[in-house]
Amino acid sequence: MNTQNLAQILKRISIRPDSYDLRGGLPNETMCLNKNGQVWEVYYSERGRKSGLHSFHSEDVACKYLLGTLVNMFY
Repeated sequence: MNTQNLAQILKRISIRPDSYDLRGGLPNETMCLNKNGQVWEVYYSERGRKSGLHSFHSEDVACKYLLGTLVNMFY
């Protein structure tokens, strides 16, 4: 899985678009996926800080982790 596949899946299962960001950064109260060098990060962004940071060496694993996290949050 890559970020494009993930975006399609999230849209198909109606996860609110304002609840995630697949480009990283620090949007407020949002789950984020970010590539930082060779590492993929998944974290919750709140008040300009990364919370609950998880790092992965694979885009596939990071995307699957974020998908699972979002599904657990909304279903």
